[in-house]
Amino acid sequence: MAKLYLLLATFFGGTGVILGAFGAHGLRDKVAENLLEAYKTGVHYQMIHALALIAVAVLIHQVGAKTSLVVSGALFAIGILFFSGSLYGLTFGGPRILGPITPLGGTLLIGGWIALFIAALGYTK
Repeated sequence: MAKLYLLLATFFGGTGVILGAFGAHGLRDKVAENLLEAYKTGVHYQMIHALALIAVAVLIHQVGAKTSLVVSGALFAIGILFFSGSLYGLTFGGPRILGPITPLGGTLLIGGWIALFIAALGYTK
């Protein structure tokens, strides 16, 4: 699991930089300001949670694949896809059904932090 989460973290981190640069240079004056702000929020949350996935991978490597750590990593990864992905889709004119997916993704990200908190309570190393 540590390797999977580290690979996901590097993928999300790398694509976050690419998407951020594209937003800063390629979307300026091409999409409405509110959509550009939503896009920036997606990139920001993607990058933060890519770093969180690195932390989860390191912890799994140190203490093993405890259930709370595995769940945390999964929730972070799926949360990034739902939260940031829906904001990217809405920015590019995707279907309105993406709107309700954004808060679902946010809820998954919160769940990832709760699971990581539970893992921290049991951390004894």
